[in-house]
Amino acid sequence: MADRERLVHHKSKNESFKTGKNDVHKRRECEQTAFEEPAENVVAGRNAVSELLKSERAVDKLFVQKGEREGSLPLIVALATERRIPVVEVQRQKLDALAGAVRHQGVVALAAQKEYSTLQDILNIAKERGEQPFVVLCDGIDDPGNLGALIRCAEGAGAHGVVITKRRSVGLTAVVSKASAGALEHMAVAKVSNLSSAIDELKEAGLWVYGAEAGGTPCHKTDMKGAVAVVMGSEGQGISRLVAEKCDFIVSIDMYGKVNSFNVSCAAAVILCEVARQRHAEG
Repeated sequence: MADRERLVHHKSKNESFKTGKNDVHKRRECEQTAFEEPAENVVAGRNAVSELLKSERAVDKLFVQKGEREGSLPLIVALATERRIPVVEVQRQKLDALAGAVRHQGVVALAAQKEYSTLQDILNIAKERGEQPFVVLCDGIDDPGNLGALIRCAEGAGAHGVVITKRRSVGLTAVVSKASAGALEHMAVAKVSNLSSAIDELKEAGLWVYGAEAGGTPCHKTDMKGAVAVVMGSEGQGISRLVAEKCDFIVSIDMYGKVNSFNVSCAAAVILCEVARQRHAEG
């Protein structure tokens, strides 16, 4: 590892794509969910949300009704801001869908499915196991199914932790937990404000950072032994330019069919298992 040269290398990104939905379908979806019970990580109503924010429980996001700022709502927003919790203004229909049958009073919070760890916690896990750190960083993965499947891949490959961001990323929701097939219970997950700063911190701890992106060196031809961090990007945009510039190496997967990429969780399975193979190879 000592003679491995750090490279600054980034690739241009494919343009993101958006899938439109029929407005009628959206209204029907809201009407169907309006009388259902909310998911277990959803907390609705001003008193409930206020107490949640005063507790030590991790909160991923706060949704407030657009234009609503009466009564205790400004104080709730201030509490969230003080804790650096993202506050998002949405239409009432969105809150109705999230809260189900619960009267939300213009505010809904998404509590994390489990408590978050820190980067240092993840490094300490590797130290306790007597292993070189193996960390997976997620850049803008906003689909809960993808994040859950990726966490499952990371756990199966022996990673010590997964890092997500506070913004442009889904948190640890019930859907993420279900998609992980139980792996979330065994995986430390850190939530950071800035992924570039997290990469700097990991580099200072001696980790080499590999960005997974098209056009890089094939992962099976890249030395990924030792202390490693692997960055996986979002479906539409891949790794952001600033994060890619922080990576020491860009790695990719050889494709032999007509499609030019895998789903992010499938790509993670290939690359993370290659890291695992190299770490556990005989000799």
